[in-house]
Order: sequence, then C-alpha cells, then structure tokens
Amino acid sequence: MKLNQAVSARLTELLTEKGMTQYQLFMKSGVPKSTIGNIVNCSYPSVKLRIIHELCQGLDIGIGAFFASPLFDENNLEP
Repeated sequence: MKLNQAVSARLTELLTEKGMTQYQLFMKSGVPKSTIGNIVNCSYPSVKLRIIHELCQGLDIGIGAFFASPLFDENNLEP
C-alpha cells in the first residue's frame, strides 16, 4: 500500500468512527472540502503533515492517534 492510500484509508476510518461527514470535518478543521475529498480519493501523491495536523484538530485527536494504526506499519507500506 502506498502512503497516500494509507492516509486515505485512515481518514475514512476515523470519519466513520466519529460519525462525521467530509463536510463536517471541513467545518471543524478549516481544511477545504475539496482537499479532504482529494485525500480520500487518493488524488494527491502525498499529503502535507500540516494538513494532517489540521484534520486531526477537526477530528479531536492527536497526530499520534492518526498514525497509531496498522495501516502505517512499515511492512504494509511500499518504499
């Protein structure tokens, strides 16, 4: 799995856990809805850490909690 796919999967997972829509996350985080959609759809080859941090603030989680997932284990990511 590529890193952008792992970020997409994790964001989708967290939105489901929190019962939030992309629009609600946009309203809470300030990250443009189009950017959130592009992350979810893997339209970007990479995502800036600043954006992930802002998304985490909107999700009311720490950045460590975002990356605390087996999706980010080295064995699951392509080099």
